[in-house]
Amino acid sequence: MSMKKLIFPAILLFAIIIFLNLFSNEVFYRFDLTEDKEFTLSKASKDILKDLDETVTVKAYFSENLPPDVQKTKSDFQDLLIEYDNVSKGNVKYEFLNPLKDNESETEALQNGMQAVMINVREKDQVKQQKAFLGAVIMKGEQKEVIPFIQPGTAMEYALSTSIKKISVTDKPKIGIIQGHGEPPLNELQQVYANLNILYDVQTIDLGNSDLTPFKTLALIRPTDSIPASHLDALDRFLEDGKNLIVAYNQVEGDFQNNTGNAVETGLSKWLSRKNISVGNDFVLQAPPNCGAVTVQQQQGFFRYASQIPFPFVPIINRFPEHPITKGLESVVLQFVSSISFAGDSSIGFTPLVYTSKKSATMSAPVFFDFQKPWTENDFPLRKVTVGAIFSGIPSGNSSSKLILITDGDFPVSQQRGRQVQADNVSLLVNAIDWLSDDTGLIDLRTKGVTARPIKELPDSKRAYIKYRNFLLPILNVIVIGVLRAILRRRKRKQLLEINY
Repeated sequence: MSMKKLIFPAILLFAIIIFLNLFSNEVFYRFDLTEDKEFTLSKASKDILKDLDETVTVKAYFSENLPPDVQKTKSDFQDLLIEYDNVSKGNVKYEFLNPLKDNESETEALQNGMQAVMINVREKDQVKQQKAFLGAVIMKGEQKEVIPFIQPGTAMEYALSTSIKKISVTDKPKIGIIQGHGEPPLNELQQVYANLNILYDVQTIDLGNSDLTPFKTLALIRPTDSIPASHLDALDRFLEDGKNLIVAYNQVEGDFQNNTGNAVETGLSKWLSRKNISVGNDFVLQAPPNCGAVTVQQQQGFFRYASQIPFPFVPIINRFPEHPITKGLESVVLQFVSSISFAGDSSIGFTPLVYTSKKSATMSAPVFFDFQKPWTENDFPLRKVTVGAIFSGIPSGNSSSKLILITDGDFPVSQQRGRQVQADNVSLLVNAIDWLSDDTGLIDLRTKGVTARPIKELPDSKRAYIKYRNFLLPILNVIVIGVLRAILRRRKRKQLLEINY
């Protein structure tokens, strides 16, 4: 083929490439093949963006020359902002700034609430640490919200949408955290408070003195003292008004000093029984490996050493019903939890929310913790024991009122200062309050993102399937490609041998 004949196709290909690049800047679309549609904007985000009445400006502070895994966070955030701009019809403006360009830029980033982090960078077979910024400031008028650090692999859409919602909302719904009966103070619920404070006005209340009228939802978390009848009556009146209540309390508790477990009494079990809700004086157990572990001292000869052993009294819940509260949850750790049953009629809605696995058991209190017990499958004859549930229409049949009950009061509480609570434990409580109090749909975004699925927790058959699939599939692909190439070559040879070819 002559050079002149090649020039026109080359020019045409070059023009097509330029056109596609220009067109892609105006029309942004991508196919999302992820399981939970991680790269597709939710209806909640779209509703928030379409309701914007003025421009929102996003200043994204990202360093340059980031490692590939961190650079992906920047490109994903930029793609997200492009979609926000398109959906809002130009009401979301954004710019990317390099805080490490000069001292003035870094000072500006720090003053705007950004956090500098140290990341590992591989350079010439050496690993060194490099300072980096990965954050953003969202502004609307005089309102400002800061995302100081965007953790790679987290739900960026939730952080961005809630920040926009927070600076747009004018009247936050009030959430009441009940105090006065030995409940944990807010400093032991810091992770919960930080999540709720985005969209709600969170206040502590005393049932004996506070006006409950402004509150949409109340939360009673791990009371340890007896609750007066007058306070329980106040909760009844609150529910009768069509309001919502979440109760997380301990019906039993464990004492590791004496290795015993006993029932406790706060008055809540009798209050619930009047609503045909029965909470057992029992411990719900779950078979290993779907349970927590405890550290015990063991003796071998002259040596003593600490070892971790399975402890079925701490079930790890990793299967949930299809519900907005539990959507996206991977693993919730409960400690000393009790069974829930309901004996009411159909006028009250009963929906199991949290239940154990197919290998479960119950043990009536009091119990003795035998850490050396060799657990077998026969010790776990029960399946799907309910330990958390939703009741609609409590107590008077008013369908707008809802009561969520979870029989572990400690699951969202930080027992030690600075100790982080399991992320999904926090999400379970915050999602429940969101579902009771908010109708924006942002509840679906909190757990959207990269999830952890430890392969050791999968059934043996599933693990074997994944193992052999990953081993055999590449080999099978090579064989199929080889066979296809052999067929095509044989066909080509036959054509070459034909007289009239």
